[in-house]
Amino acid sequence: MSGDAGQTVLLYGAVIAGLLFLAFAFFAVAQAGTVRNGGQTAADAAALGAAEDDRQQLFDGFLDTLDDEEGRDDEEGRQEWLDAVAPLSGDGCGAAAHFADRNRSDLLSCDPVSREGDDGYRVSIETRFDTGDTIIPGTDNKTAKATATAVIRPRCETGDTGNTTNAAEEIELVCGGEELTIDPEDGGRDLKPSDLFSVVLVE
Repeated sequence: MSGDAGQTVLLYGAVIAGLLFLAFAFFAVAQAGTVRNGGQTAADAAALGAAEDDRQQLFDGFLDTLDDEEGRDDEEGRQEWLDAVAPLSGDGCGAAAHFADRNRSDLLSCDPVSREGDDGYRVSIETRFDTGDTIIPGTDNKTAKATATAVIRPRCETGDTGNTTNAAEEIELVCGGEELTIDPEDGGRDLKPSDLFSVVLVE
């Protein structure tokens, strides 16, 4: 009987050890998944931040055309801002680095890109947080790298009634299929950047 009891104890101990190993292994896998997901979140935030920085410039440039009579008369120049083709002088990659840092990651690269005619940024990051110590060989203290791309998509075009050559006239736009009327005398103070441009993640 004592021999059988001893074997039972050994078997029980082996089962417990196996279960503990599986538990730690599942934890290591979950931790790695958490780090990967956090890295992708940081990359998405960095790419969106870069594109949104450019969107703000486009929005400000459009508003500037409403500030004086010469700008209001320049319908072609205003359309360049609405089409997101006007030259920009901001620091989209600086914004990308800022948002990566807010998500405990470092910006590895940031490049202007174009996707189907829409301009934006492709960024890559590496997390500063890692998997920590694990029992699985080769998985200790692993960081994650991730990439993301975001672009700006213009939402508006001049409406059929948009004769804007008269500074006193309202500006009629069609944005996302809906009519948008802008009174130049108001300087577009009720507008938001998202009214004129979308910022989206793309492959």
